[in-house]
Amino acid sequence: MSRKTAASPKGIGEKKAQTRERILGAAANALVRRGPVEPSVSEVMGAAGLTVGGFYAHFESKDALMLEAFRHLLERRRAKLKQFEPQMPFSERRQLAAAFYLSRKHRDSDEELGCPIPSTLAEAGHLPEGFREVLAEHIELMVAELAERPEDADTVLADLALMVGGLALARTLGSSDLSDRVLRAAKKAVN
Repeated sequence: MSRKTAASPKGIGEKKAQTRERILGAAANALVRRGPVEPSVSEVMGAAGLTVGGFYAHFESKDALMLEAFRHLLERRRAKLKQFEPQMPFSERRQLAAAFYLSRKHRDSDEELGCPIPSTLAEAGHLPEGFREVLAEHIELMVAELAERPEDADTVLADLALMVGGLALARTLGSSDLSDRVLRAAKKAVN
């Protein structure tokens, strides 16, 4: 004879954490393609396979959700960068970073590994201060990761600006010959 047992608090906490991750994943996908303002809570929850009613059990607001998704995506971008060989010469690391970032695969990615910066920049002036703070921290950490010496910092900043601008333009042009040319030209400029 089987007895129904109540879910343990630990089990409930794990389920809530899994649900929160599903919501974050859906928000991250929307953020990469459409920015933090346009996607609605309803759209994100639908993409996560959930109803809107449960949203506030996980996040206090849409801005809080999008900020957490933005932070999460940038952390994942930096983790990818850490996979580069640390002993690799500065110029090779720059070129490898550009080749990865300015690829067709990255341009066309709807997935959580896509960079959210190009879709967020145009809206940054209308977003809570937290977005600019997270972006500034990300840029500082990227510079620290890529620059071998303090005097390399401006070169890395220029590379980052070129790569983000190139990716934004290529995504805007869609999958086309001109978009591919933008990616190639931007990669070539990081030399």
